[in-house]
Amino acid sequence: MVLASKFFGNMWPGDPNGGGAGRASIIAQLEQSLRRLNTDYLDLYWLHNWDRNTPVEETMRALDDLVRAGKIRYVGFSNTPGWVTAQAQTTALLRGWSPIIALQVEYSLLARTVEGELAPLALDQGMALTPWSPLKNGFLSGKYRRGAMVTDSERVAYVGGPSDEDFDVIDAVSDIAQDLGASSAAVALAWLRARPGTVVPIVGARRLEHLVDNLDGLDVTLLSSQIRLLDEVSEPVLNYPAPMHGAQRAMLQFAGTTVDGEESTVYPPLLSMDVRY
Repeated sequence: MVLASKFFGNMWPGDPNGGGAGRASIIAQLEQSLRRLNTDYLDLYWLHNWDRNTPVEETMRALDDLVRAGKIRYVGFSNTPGWVTAQAQTTALLRGWSPIIALQVEYSLLARTVEGELAPLALDQGMALTPWSPLKNGFLSGKYRRGAMVTDSERVAYVGGPSDEDFDVIDAVSDIAQDLGASSAAVALAWLRARPGTVVPIVGARRLEHLVDNLDGLDVTLLSSQIRLLDEVSEPVLNYPAPMHGAQRAMLQFAGTTVDGEESTVYPPLLSMDVRY
């Protein structure tokens, strides 16, 4: 059984030294986790968020010391900016410390902005992605329908219901689920599992039928046409410089050729220039 735990921002309210990602806090919070879980080690220890007041070198050195002491086996980051994650990983690799092996991030068909920085970083560094809220507050579970009210969800009162744009994705998922004879939840999770790299969604269920629907995603294999449809209907708007690294990058870099299977068009101004080599 894999045991995992997170260390959070503050263990003792009112004490500015009672939390964070400094050495003392990391060790203290680990000891509390080991006590609660009744074990002497953890397979995976997560940094729950970025501590802006502690040098990343201190955090990574403390985590490496815990790995060497046998208290934890691997290190993961959660909810941390891409540049901080990259800095931490580079620091660990250059100094021979335990690297980050997984990133816990919000990721679903309705939350894809992780594809701007963190997902490419994870793919490059061989980190697993472990998406939380892979059904986006239950929106992709199958019980939400356009024009219908959902009254048995506590989350609706907290986060509100799906937007019209969300329903475009929800409807597409539902259609594919009907074609496959599967649940919407299973299709949404299968899409995540089909993403590049290692993607391990974190499932949560309050009822047995919810768990069954989630686990059915292991038996669903989406066709390439279905994946393409879901990709297109849920395509996110990513922050700069992400737009520069898609079709525009290929156009500028490859100038109409195909490199490693990636096709490109020609940058329009080049067509009107007399370029000779």
